[in-house]
Amino acid sequence: QVQLVESGGGLVQAGGSLRLACASSHSIYAFNVMAWYRQAPGKSREEVASIDDDEDAVYSASVKGRATISRDNAKNTVYLDIDNLRPEDTGVYFCRALGVASYWGQGTQVTVSS
Repeated sequence: QVQLVESGGGLVQAGGSLRLACASSHSIYAFNVMAWYRQAPGKSREEVASIDDDEDAVYSASVKGRATISRDNAKNTVYLDIDNLRPEDTGVYFCRALGVASYWGQGTQVTVSS
């Protein structure tokens, strides 16, 4: 069973930066796409960034220009760096791996204070 473990969340002031990490128990070469989702309080989960096995990245409008998704295949880890954080970036951030099947991590809480 594939396990994804997110880390790096916490309380950050608006304007700050953070790096989220998603560590996979299996080689991420097995997945076509690795993605980060965010679920804000009272809202549905939305995709904020994804990266495929060609390292092509896609970003949502809400983070475009402020976020960078990257993958370290040797460490089986995917990262999400977000700069200039805003209160609306607050939420639980989930990692997802998509291949033959889809897997989710448990999420990491990010809270941005104004």
